[in-house]
Amino acid sequence: IDVDVLVTGNTHRFEAYEEQGRFFINPGSVTGAVAPLESSVPIPSFVLIEVSKLCLVVYVYQLVNEEVVVDRIEYNKDE
Repeated sequence: IDVDVLVTGNTHRFEAYEEQGRFFINPGSVTGAVAPLESSVPIPSFVLIEVSKLCLVVYVYQLVNEEVVVDRIEYNKDE
């Protein structure tokens, strides 16, 4: 797939990483649903994404120990 950013799911676990000049995001599961092949319970999470021409900012919301934790991840595309 010829894309700069790919948002996908299915694992119910938050993940964001850059690989080979592309940025991959898995927002996780807002309910903390258990994936069939996972043995541990995932952390409930969701993301909000701010998109501009060459910059992507991902705000990650996770429920950790009954507290909402917000992290910010920035991805900049080279021109």
